[in-house]
Amino acid sequence: MGYGFGGFLVVVGLVLALAVTDQVEGVDLTMVGWIMAAVGAGIIVLTAVTWNSGRRSRNVQTVTHPDGTQTTVENRSQS
Repeated sequence: MGYGFGGFLVVVGLVLALAVTDQVEGVDLTMVGWIMAAVGAGIIVLTAVTWNSGRRSRNVQTVTHPDGTQTTVENRSQS
């Protein structure tokens, strides 16, 4: 999933919520539309957060001392 699918759900949801006047017995199309739009917006937000977290870099450095012990240092940065 990603921006495309999230955008698709938002558009279809808003069309159902705001433009469709038909009625289906037992189904509130307006509520279904708002739910689809909210889920689509959530997918867009989650995609943005997930893709942004992948831009962080990590540097791990291990130093072996003459006595055989090792020290590991981890540096994290955002680019």
